[in-house]
Amino acid sequence: MNSAPSILDSPIEYLKGVGPLKADMLKKELNIFTFGDLLEHFPLRHIDKTAVSKIAAINSSTEFVQVVGVLDEMVAMGEKRSKRLIAQLRDNTGAVELCWFQSIHFVQKALVPGQKYLAFGKVSFFNGRPQMTHPELEPYNPAVAEGKGLEPIYPTTEKLKAKALNGKQLGKLTAALLAIISPKDIPEMIPAPIVSRLQMVPRYDAYVNIHYPKSASIYQQALYRLKFQEFFIAQVRLGITRLQRHRHSQGVVFEKVGEYFNTFYNQYLPFQLTGAQKRVLKEIRTDTGRGKQMNRLLQGDVGSGKTIVALLTMLLAADNGYQSCLMAPTEILATQHYNALNELLQNMPVEIGLLTGSTKIAQRRQLLQQLADGSLHMVVGTHALIEDPVVFHKLGLSIIDEQHRFGVAQRAKLWAKAAIHPHVLVMTATPIPRTLAMTAYGDLDYSIMDELPPGRQPVTTVHRNEMHRVKVMDFIRHEIEKGRQAYIIFPLIEESDKLDYENLMDGYEHVKAFFPEPKYWISMVHGRQTPEVKETNMQRFVKGDTQIMVSTTVIEVGVNVPNASIMVIENAEKFGLSQLHQLRGRVGRGSEKSYCILLTGSKLSNDARERIKTMCDTNDGFKIAEKDLELRGPGDIEGTRQSGALNFKLASLVNDKPILEQAKQEAELLLENDEDLGAIDNAPLKNYLSLQKGKTAWSKIS
Repeated sequence: MNSAPSILDSPIEYLKGVGPLKADMLKKELNIFTFGDLLEHFPLRHIDKTAVSKIAAINSSTEFVQVVGVLDEMVAMGEKRSKRLIAQLRDNTGAVELCWFQSIHFVQKALVPGQKYLAFGKVSFFNGRPQMTHPELEPYNPAVAEGKGLEPIYPTTEKLKAKALNGKQLGKLTAALLAIISPKDIPEMIPAPIVSRLQMVPRYDAYVNIHYPKSASIYQQALYRLKFQEFFIAQVRLGITRLQRHRHSQGVVFEKVGEYFNTFYNQYLPFQLTGAQKRVLKEIRTDTGRGKQMNRLLQGDVGSGKTIVALLTMLLAADNGYQSCLMAPTEILATQHYNALNELLQNMPVEIGLLTGSTKIAQRRQLLQQLADGSLHMVVGTHALIEDPVVFHKLGLSIIDEQHRFGVAQRAKLWAKAAIHPHVLVMTATPIPRTLAMTAYGDLDYSIMDELPPGRQPVTTVHRNEMHRVKVMDFIRHEIEKGRQAYIIFPLIEESDKLDYENLMDGYEHVKAFFPEPKYWISMVHGRQTPEVKETNMQRFVKGDTQIMVSTTVIEVGVNVPNASIMVIENAEKFGLSQLHQLRGRVGRGSEKSYCILLTGSKLSNDARERIKTMCDTNDGFKIAEKDLELRGPGDIEGTRQSGALNFKLASLVNDKPILEQAKQEAELLLENDEDLGAIDNAPLKNYLSLQKGKTAWSKIS
């Protein structure tokens, strides 16, 4: 198979018109190191250079516009952060204001007042007048515009524009690159039967037409082809990883369901399992019985009963002579899991321990001895579990809660504690949108728990602004009189620890003014407290010694107080959707009706309004996760790992779900019939994957 270096691997400085100085800028500003990187620096959009509007025709419904006019004098205004550069562009019908906030010095050097320019940009209105911020500008030449047709607009930066590398010049470099490459430089890598069945344009044509299409419909064909390609390659890679794991990874065998499991299930299970819990247990039972390592992601909404599934799986391990560990990201959560499991197992002959950074030396010594000699069946802990002195007699199952808080290396240290890697169950209460699960977690088998145990009432969520604070406090007082408890949560704004602390203390004083001692008692928990103080204050609330918990988001995960029926979230507009949903999950854990009150200022951004509305409309974590993905994009969603699976240049998990489904289907079908990619039709794909795997962009290594 030909694996000679491709022209697309050539360093970008060797392209005509670039040279060392521009190459340096392209690397720093746009991460363009090679010809291939430039080829994949796709246009933001295309504009018809022959379509020029009159300035007077711009109105409130105009989104993007292209106009020709004479540039007036440029004026720098404001100081420091508010500094901006303002100019007017005039034609014979009116004027549009041009505005720059960044790289003002570069812009002033590049533009000449009194000259005629073609300007393209997004329109906004300021004081009733049209304005373009950071427009694309080029000297106007009618003869050149006439022959252009659809011209690509490339993403660039002000620094690049100042070095004669604006969107137009990037287009010239791309045109120069397309002039020297041919179909053999961009060989097909999707198997021919798939290309033919889906009537896709060839790969080379797709790259040419994504940059310089002859028409809008040709552009759409190129776009579809390249989006499909991104999803398809990602799905094939994940599919191969999963197949290799299933084929090569040896796992301990849990042959039987024995006395521990059956006794607990028949005598001590506190409630009937939901259909979802039964389904997941069946999947785990199959995984652990076939001699391959289980690697399963269990996602379930807050309160869906993941802890019971975890416990039953640990009892299954014990029945087969194996130990289990459950690793949680914080001491509070680890302690909570330990207490919950201990209570459930109080009548069972099962030994369970807790290991955290706070475990006393004598206790730790005894615990390590019990783990090593096998007298301890289960251990719950924080990352203290992965430290070297921790040796298991026979570890068969590792359960990781909220896994995105642990690094890959940390998890690997846990696997290394057994001769045969233990089965792995990863749990998350952050529901993951299906499209994200298919890409970021596609190498794991995953289970979804989408049912709440019987008796759990949905939490009523309402939005109130600052004006209603007194009514909100009266409502809390009314609930406390019924014997309930309340959380009042303040945001954690990472950049300013001091500011957070002051906000919290102010809030605490306000709450005390509404709820004076000794009639009411308040617990307070925040990040500056020692673990001991935090734990004491938590426990006072858990035991009911205090009626109100004032806290930052440290209580987001893991506090279980069934008697708490109110969650008030201050400045709710500052929280992300998944965080709001996690916080709401702290109430509604008992049989009483529960409420979540989102308190905000009166001025909200569109995004904040959308988040608040979503929270009030639904309790479904999966719907909330989909909305979160739509509003924020995949890069910010908590729990996304393997960023490589999400480095899509064109495809979007939000907007291109049908293409993703299609790519996944094709990848699965392909690997089902030829998992080693040995067939002649699949040779180009196999070659492409092996080239990508071994590819080192030497110019990127400093």
